[in-house]
Amino acid sequence: MAKANELGAVLSAVLIADQEGSFITRVLESAELQFGGLPGDRHFGVTSRADVRQSMYPRGTEIMNRRQISIVSEEECGQIAAALGIEKVLPQWLGANMAVSGLEKLTQLPAGSRILFPSGAGLICEGENEPCVFPGKVIAEHSDNPKLAAKFVKAAWKRRGIVASVECPGLVQPGETVRILLPSAT
Repeated sequence: MAKANELGAVLSAVLIADQEGSFITRVLESAELQFGGLPGDRHFGVTSRADVRQSMYPRGTEIMNRRQISIVSEEECGQIAAALGIEKVLPQWLGANMAVSGLEKLTQLPAGSRILFPSGAGLICEGENEPCVFPGKVIAEHSDNPKLAAKFVKAAWKRRGIVASVECPGLVQPGETVRILLPSAT
C-alpha cells in the first residue's frame, strides 16, 4: 500500500527517438539510463541549447538539459484520443521515452517528484511537457484526418505528460512497478 506522499505506476513502454529528422520514438525491450538520458536519443545530453522554452536566455545558450526523458501515461493518451474523437494515440506519436499505466494524472505531478525503478535508477520530474504542433501532425497523418493537427494542442493540454532528468543511472524495463515520491517525501 502506497504512503500518502507516494504513488505507484507500471512502466508499460520504454522508447527512443533515434531516427534522423524524426521525433517519433520506437519501442525498446529495456534501456540503461545514464546521466544525460537515453544514449542515442535526440534529447540525450547533460546540457542542451536554450530554445523558445527558455526565453530568459539568448537562443543557443548552453544550459542544463531538463528534457532528457519524456513520459506519458496510457490513461492520458486515451483522454487525448477521446478529445480528438479517434480510437487511440500512441506514446510513440508523442515522442515519449516512457509510458506508464495506472497514473491517470501523470501530467499533474509537481516538479521535484522522483520516479524510482527497481534497479535503483531514478528520474526527477522537471515539469509538464507542454503540447506542441509536431505530435498533432503525426496523429493527423496516422488517423488520415488533417484537421486533427490543429486540434491536438487543445486536446493535449494538461495531458501531454512530463519531462524528467536522470538523477541516478540504471536499467529500466517494461512491466516494472515504479515508485513516485512527491516532493514532500524527498
